[in-house]
Amino acid sequence: MIRRIPNEVGIAVVVVLVAGALALLSPRFLTLGNLEILLLNGAVIAFLALGQTFVLLTGGIDLSTGSNIALTGMSAALAMQAGLPWYLAALVAIALGLLVGAINGALVAFLHLPPFIVTFATFGVAASIPLILTGSSSVNVADPLFAIIGRGGLFGIPMPIVLVAIAAIAFTILLRLTATGVHLYAVGGNAETSRLAGVRSANVIVFAYATSGLCAAMGGLITTSRLMVGYPSAGSGNELFYSIAAAVVGGVSLFGGIGSIGGALLGAVLIATVSNGMNVVGVESYWQPLVIGVIILGGVILDTHRRNLSLGALLRRMRGPGRPAPEPATT
Repeated sequence: MIRRIPNEVGIAVVVVLVAGALALLSPRFLTLGNLEILLLNGAVIAFLALGQTFVLLTGGIDLSTGSNIALTGMSAALAMQAGLPWYLAALVAIALGLLVGAINGALVAFLHLPPFIVTFATFGVAASIPLILTGSSSVNVADPLFAIIGRGGLFGIPMPIVLVAIAAIAFTILLRLTATGVHLYAVGGNAETSRLAGVRSANVIVFAYATSGLCAAMGGLITTSRLMVGYPSAGSGNELFYSIAAAVVGGVSLFGGIGSIGGALLGAVLIATVSNGMNVVGVESYWQPLVIGVIILGGVILDTHRRNLSLGALLRRMRGPGRPAPEPATT
């Protein structure tokens, strides 16, 4: 019997091939300075992709991740400007990110509103608040120790990479070894069946969106710490596209119930590599959304094909050997 090759292996191969092609196009790509920039930028993408993974597993989507970066980063800068030490300011930002995510989840879970509409509305609110509070002005970080988050290191490893690694390990354990992880996959696979099985779907959904808010807050802290300036327009670029593209390319299904932390992490590396490589090679920045859009579209097509194949196999097993299975419905 032939063992199925894990999705993560295929993604890793693609990352290597893309990196090799970019290295051939520009010798600058593999320089230590550029690789450090790639990893630091990739850390923010990775956090957003990890948070998006939790939401996608439940069958939802979070469009507020980019604006949450600005909201949480600015809240940390304003908190330090008001006199709080850097670690308390970071906790304020994390708490705010969790709150935004929990509000998203509560509106989706308890009011049964569409995730797209809820998070799109939150995107607008979270993007406007920093602009209103600061009059569209940037805020300098008052505590120099805040730079530890974005510029510090541990045993020579940049702190953002350390934080991503810790989060990835913790989330992998949560999804694989805890009841909460099982419930996340169950809700995304079939919400009604999981409810009948006793899973508190609403709580699971709130948890997923709160986790996404937490990850967006980490992205906001890293971004603000690297620049040592809080920008009210931070996260208004391609961050949302990157978070979705990284998760989808990493094998996380847009339809829920399928995906892994390792896959999302590799997807983030791929997106960061493509984005960085296009800059190094000299491709104009306005081409990047086009490329990321094509990547998302390709991931959705592959995901739909995979789900149809899985459904066809399930129908054949249910009908037994020797009996033709009906074609799986497509939407």
